[in-house]
Amino acid sequence: MAYLPMKESVVTRTLKNSAAGTVGGIGVVLTGHPFDTLKVRLQTQPVAKPVYNGLADCFIKTLKWEGFGGLYKGVGSPLVGQMFFRATLFTSYYQITELVAGSSRNGQHLKAYEYFLCGSATGFIVAFVEGPIDLFKTKMQVQIIQTKSGQSHTNYRNVFHAGYSIMQQHRLKGAYQGIIATCLRNTPASGIYFGFMETVKHHFTPASGGAPPKWAVFMAGGTGGFFYWFLTYPTDVVKSSMMSDATELSKRKYSGYIDCAQQIYKEGGLKNFFRGFTPCLLRAIPANGVMIFLVDQCRVLLGT
Repeated sequence: MAYLPMKESVVTRTLKNSAAGTVGGIGVVLTGHPFDTLKVRLQTQPVAKPVYNGLADCFIKTLKWEGFGGLYKGVGSPLVGQMFFRATLFTSYYQITELVAGSSRNGQHLKAYEYFLCGSATGFIVAFVEGPIDLFKTKMQVQIIQTKSGQSHTNYRNVFHAGYSIMQQHRLKGAYQGIIATCLRNTPASGIYFGFMETVKHHFTPASGGAPPKWAVFMAGGTGGFFYWFLTYPTDVVKSSMMSDATELSKRKYSGYIDCAQQIYKEGGLKNFFRGFTPCLLRAIPANGVMIFLVDQCRVLLGT
């Protein structure tokens, strides 16, 4: 629960929230990355000549062509990056809630709509941290699709090689391919995530005070994660499509966010915005439940 500390320095709170977010980042990656790999591949495969016929086919072919490790393709970027990203996410979120609450409501819960607003502000800020992490991961995850469909592409050895190559050739701008799409997804989605998560935790918090049950914390994270994706999924399809596009500007299929959305619609109508929806929802509850549970328990242990 986003309680506001009574007497603790900003530096101490930041370090504690960063530590909790780091642990949560490890948990969410290890739990959810296989589902994310399937999601991204289903989102970005060619519509005219699809490599996979559905979720089950994608799973089977991934194991057949790449072994179990194929499900964790590109995991290096999110595992290292998510530790930093989640540390930034939760540190930013709890600091923003403190600013919104001010000194007059120290130790009290915010109102429901305030959690949504704080989450939205957090989502926009951390999009600039998450963007490059997502980009390098996506470049690795879609290589098998490009290979099987006969598309020309750069063969990256791993996510770190992808990041190094992109940065070397295109500087910092190259790492932020699709950043507008990331911001347009993250801002409402993070508001939804934290809003629902905090609402559920508050509902199960005893009226007499204290912490909600551990199972309620897991359920709160799962609920927030579910609605994060359920209500904003089409924006993620656009983001993944833009990130999987050619790194070289002159070779890109999409000229911008609107053009990308229009082309996705022309290729398959509204249903095209829900490619990979099933593995995404399958991932949402356990991965986010684990993350919030770990973050919450770490904050309790650290006395935050």
